[in-house]
Amino acid sequence: MEKKSFSLKALAKLAEGEVAGDGSVQITAFAPLETAGPGDISFLVKAGQVDKMETFQGSAVIVPMEIENASVPVIRVQNPYLASAKIHTLLLEKVFVAAGVHERAWVAKSADIPSEITVAPMAVIGERVKIGQRVTIESGVVIGDDAHIGDDTVVKANACIGERCNVGSRVIIHAGVVIGADGYGYATDSRGFHTKRPQVGIVQIDDDVEIGANACIDRAAYGVTHVKSGTKIDNLVQIAHNVVLGENCLIVSQAGISGSTTLGRNVVLGGQVGVTGHITLEDGVMVAAQSGVHNRQKAGTTVGGSPTLPMKTYVRAAIQYGKLPEMGRELRRLKKEVAKLQEILEKQKNE
Repeated sequence: MEKKSFSLKALAKLAEGEVAGDGSVQITAFAPLETAGPGDISFLVKAGQVDKMETFQGSAVIVPMEIENASVPVIRVQNPYLASAKIHTLLLEKVFVAAGVHERAWVAKSADIPSEITVAPMAVIGERVKIGQRVTIESGVVIGDDAHIGDDTVVKANACIGERCNVGSRVIIHAGVVIGADGYGYATDSRGFHTKRPQVGIVQIDDDVEIGANACIDRAAYGVTHVKSGTKIDNLVQIAHNVVLGENCLIVSQAGISGSTTLGRNVVLGGQVGVTGHITLEDGVMVAAQSGVHNRQKAGTTVGGSPTLPMKTYVRAAIQYGKLPEMGRELRRLKKEVAKLQEILEKQKNE
């Protein structure tokens, strides 16, 4: 396949930056600074690393605004990391080519399957499923009865979308994801026996969501477990029944969110964060890795620890925690000193 080619000027427009140097230079690929060659573009995150460009062999570099002079053409931007992601995505973009439904896939006769689709071998598509245009369904995927999938979505190998669940457009579902398993709900009697509570709701995944490998999103007990548009979920994340994730949240690997918890817009949960049930994290909350959140968090707060503390307090507490052995030794020394003083005072009193 012939490589795409874009002028540096066109890429600068995409990245909302400005060209310094020859804007007609043609770019065909993205590469690291150290290995770039002719036709490649790379990026530099910090102005202080400008010396790395001295041995650069590529055609252009995306740089911070502070860099005014360079030996090669550059695109100057406010956020090189973001600009490089946009440009790299454009260079890798491929036109969808429909391969149709493989003869070894099983598709229910009542399913609504468009002409522009790719369904790989061993995929299973249930009754009354409705799938949009330009969707890719990889091998081993199971889509339950009455599920809906929007346009331009990719479902990778061995993922499962449960019955009646809805997935929006331009969603990426990675290998092994389970959407719509039963939520974890039991009622316990006086003898300690557990009776399963029916889980009869659905999962709604809105547009432009990405779900990492082996993540699990449980169906609601009643109503909807809802992942709103633009949210990105990492590998091995657990989202329980009736959780609502607001727009553009970032949920990092091995995080777990308990049932009926609501996250606002742009909430960030670090790796292995645990969030208890029936609470709200308002817009813009950030939680440090391995923290435990047990109560409502106000908009814009940054917290850490278990239970969580304001970040400045958490950092100070963490520093003091590292000093506990030293503090323990000092405390034991002071106790001995106090005991000696008490002995002296007792002798003086008796005399």
